[in-house]
This record gives sequence, C-alpha cells and structure tokens, in this order.
Amino acid sequence: MHQLATPPVSLIGVPTDIGAGARGASMGPEALRVAGIGGVLAAQGLQVVDRGNLNGPANPWQPPIDGYRHIDEVVAWNHTLHAAVFDELQQGRLPIVLGGDHCLGLGSISAVARHCRTVGRKLRVLWLDAHADFNTAALTPSGNIHGMPVALLCGLGPAALTGIGGHVPAITPDVVRQIGIRSVDPGEKRLVHEHGLEVFDMRYIDEMGMRHTMEQALAGVDANTHLHVSFDVDFLDPEIAPGVGTTVPGGPTYREAQLCMEMIADTGRLASLDVMELNPALDVRNRTAELAVDLIESLFGKSTLMRKSAPRA
Repeated sequence: MHQLATPPVSLIGVPTDIGAGARGASMGPEALRVAGIGGVLAAQGLQVVDRGNLNGPANPWQPPIDGYRHIDEVVAWNHTLHAAVFDELQQGRLPIVLGGDHCLGLGSISAVARHCRTVGRKLRVLWLDAHADFNTAALTPSGNIHGMPVALLCGLGPAALTGIGGHVPAITPDVVRQIGIRSVDPGEKRLVHEHGLEVFDMRYIDEMGMRHTMEQALAGVDANTHLHVSFDVDFLDPEIAPGVGTTVPGGPTYREAQLCMEMIADTGRLASLDVMELNPALDVRNRTAELAVDLIESLFGKSTLMRKSAPRA
C-alpha cells in the first residue's frame, strides 16, 4: 500500500478521570510527557506541537444519578475535546489525545467521524482494549461512563452523551474493530452481538495469531480511509503494563503488541490516535507510560524489521 507522508502531530492532554472507577488517570498526560512522547515522535522525523492540557470540571466523585456518574462533567470534557480534535483535523494535523480515561473516546471519535463526513472519507476505528466498552446504564451498576463510550458513539444512551458532535449516531458499529477484548459482561455481550460489532478477542488472537488478526482488522483500509486508533493501555497484559485502573490478566504480550502497532504503521493510513486509561498512581516507576510510548513509536513507523520486505503468505 502506498504510504502517505505523516502530517504534523498535535499532542492534546486531557487530564481527567471523570468517567473512571478509580482515581489517577487524570495524571496520564503528564506521565506520557515524562516518558518522552514528544521527543520520541520528533526523533521519527515528525513535526510535533504539544498543545498543553485542555481544561474542564473537577471530579466530584459522586454516585450515579439515573445510571450515569458525573454526566454533566463528562459532557463538558467531551465537548471541549471534540472541538479541539476537530480543529486539528481541519488544519490537516494528526491529533494524539493523551488521556485521561476512556470516556474521552466519545469526544475524540465523534470529532473524527464529523471530520470524515466533512471531507468524504471512510472511517475505520481500531479499539485496542481489554473491554468492549459497550455498556449502558441498564447493564452496569457502576454508572462509570468509561465502560460505555462505544455504545454511546453508536447512539445507545441519553441525548446529552450521544449527541456530542451533533450527529446521532456519531458512528455505526460496522466501522469499529475491537482487538484484545477479554472482559465483557453477559448483558454487554448480548448487546455487542445484537449490533454486529466486530470483535477480535483474546481467544481469537490466541488461536489465529496477531498477524492474522490485524490482517482481518485492517481489511478494506484503502487510500480513502481515515484510520483512528483508540489505545486503552489496559489492552496490554498487566504483567508488562500494571499502571491501569482495570487490569485484566491474559492480554497481548510485548511482541504481540509491537506487531499490532507495526502492522497498523505499515498501512500508512493512521490519521488520529487516543492513548487512554494510563494511571500513574497505580504504575511502577512510570514503566507503563514508557511502554506505551515505545509502542506509539512503533505505531509511527519504528520497525524491528531487518528484512527488506514482508514475507509472502
């Protein structure tokens, strides 16, 4: 596939854990900066501008109201993020959202979808996560909105959340490919099946391998595709990535994760990125942030490949 030159990159920090069940993801943007994300991307030859952090309401840490925790604050943060991401895309830049918890996928992906509608491009979302994040208030007693963004993006939920970006639904399930899933509630599983979400869970990866998984997940990506990666750090096995609030054993190994990122990079189509759920309060000497930055470096083209071309199937 012909590779496009990577556009200039904008880092957007979103320091909130407003949708999470544990405090600490609000410190994620700074941990990624400490781990050198800006310098690593600049060393790849990319133009990088750090826009600093967005501002939004504090986390009141209250119980759910009508099944949703902190809905007003979640809406405020996501409206602000939507505007920031859309503005970067309209300028021809590649936004990297430094989260923050995964409820922020709502603002980020709704902006990407709006941009795709504006410029007439197809959207493909790769959702790298231990969780499907396809919950609704009816299915989850916690009310934590970081477990709901994919369902909300697909139009399932209250108008204040599904309407961010002004188009309901923001996306349809057929644009999403979920990879690394290994923790899904029974009711959530039924909803995923009803809506036809394409899920490459860890059983699939174990049986088929990461190479085949990524070939399937990237099938159909072409020159008119905007490829968005929403990378929840709990996608990774907690043995190598302890710094997340919702660890689930049995995730991708370091090599599997590297191959995943390298194969995305090989398409030359990456156009926007979320890095979510990094929780420095639960990390060990910033090692999870450093691993995330290492993988992001691969996502932007650092390759361990020694041969001149990929092997034939």
